Amino acid sequence: MSNYKNSNAAKTTITRNTNELYGKVDGNLFEAVVLLSKRSSQISREMKEELNQKLEEFGSSQDNLEEVFENREQIEISRHYERLPKPHSIAVQELLDTKVFFRYPEENK
Repeated sequence: MSNYKNSNAAKTTITRNTNELYGKVDGNLFEAVVLLSKRSSQISREMKEELNQKLEEFGSSQDNLEEVFENREQIEISRHYERLPKPHSIAVQELLDTKVFFRYPEENK
């Protein structure tokens, strides 16, 4: 699992220097964008799975439409995840910190 909870990624939108980004991926901006997209999707999936697991702990075994109530713990957990940096920001920060490892598929010869 990713250590996105302790990430120093930006929580707001900031302007990035593209030279820094594609410098990390052999000077190809397209490859940097693809890499960031794939890593962002991985982080997003991890965050969603973890959030769902935590929310299931508070799930009710009864499905009664008449009883709808708010669970304070569920609300706090959801707010915590909303305050975390977004997956794309975490992916960019990981690339800049050289924490993302990638490889090219071997060409068929």
